[in-house]
Amino acid sequence: MYELVPEGFEVPAGLEHARFRLRMLSIDDVVKDFDAIQSRVDRDGVLQEPFVDTVRENLVELGWHQHEFELRRSFAYTMVAPDESQVLGCVYFFPSETHDVRVRMWVRRSAWQDGLDRVVEQAVRDWVERDWPFASVDWGDRSG
Repeated sequence: MYELVPEGFEVPAGLEHARFRLRMLSIDDVVKDFDAIQSRVDRDGVLQEPFVDTVRENLVELGWHQHEFELRRSFAYTMVAPDESQVLGCVYFFPSETHDVRVRMWVRRSAWQDGLDRVVEQAVRDWVERDWPFASVDWGDRSG
């Protein structure tokens, strides 16, 4: 069975930061995650089309992400406020054909307006370098 990380590697449970927490995305996050998706923006703050149209579709999506995490094939982390009151965005670690991993992330509009996108990006870059076994990372539109 394919795993994104080497056998024996202990996958980080999450990342603690003064402005947010990252932890495994699960089906328990379905309602708050769906709310965040409705105001998801790109790196430039432009509102993005939601990738699911209903809470039910989101439940299926989150179930897939949770299962993939448990199988160690990809890792989806929800980004929540420190008090867990709101989902602020997500960070994903996916397989890549050209790199060890493909990292993607997004934040909701209010978090972007608060300057959180850049803070999260730097924190995730540091986290990947410090705690993950990846030598080459595809950062997508964040490569430059």
